[in-house]
Amino acid sequence: MLHLKLETDPRWVNIVESNIEEILTDHAWCEQKAATNAISIITLNSEYPDLVTDLLELAKEELEHFQMVHDIIKKRGYKLGRERKDSYVNELYKFMNNGGNRLQRMVDRLLFSAMIEARSCERFKLLSKEINDPELSKFYHDLMISEAGHYTTFINFARKYGKGVDVDKRWNALVEFESEVIKNYGKSETIHG
Repeated sequence: MLHLKLETDPRWVNIVESNIEEILTDHAWCEQKAATNAISIITLNSEYPDLVTDLLELAKEELEHFQMVHDIIKKRGYKLGRERKDSYVNELYKFMNNGGNRLQRMVDRLLFSAMIEARSCERFKLLSKEINDPELSKFYHDLMISEAGHYTTFINFARKYGKGVDVDKRWNALVEFESEVIKNYGKSETIHG
């Protein structure tokens, strides 16, 4: 369903398990950034009422996830560390068409968002299956389902409003681009690292 070309090496979970506090902090900030991203898309495309409605719900859900991760951090006696840079997302951003027309930029932003959700979903699925922590296994299983829905939301809006843009061609190009980017990751205890 996610159309990712390269799956995460399962050994990444061993790296994650070596520093649960770090993965949780990184994950919390990923959720905050996802909420901010949804709000930014709304701000730039407020003339689409259904997009505004759905992305408001998505942003609320991402903030709820942020709170859920923060609650786990507190429960385990950890502290929410400082915000982390997400090098994967920054590299993926280079794919974006910043010079095209407004519609092309909207489609790219929606596809970019779909890709991040797809990779997060794939990582959450792996964590849910492989992590030796029953609480986190269930938590990541539940989030995997949510992220798959977010992926679908972004893809569907790109297709719905991308009139005149070959959305499938652009998506396939992004999938290829991401498959090269992700080869450099899977080596740290971060959601995309």
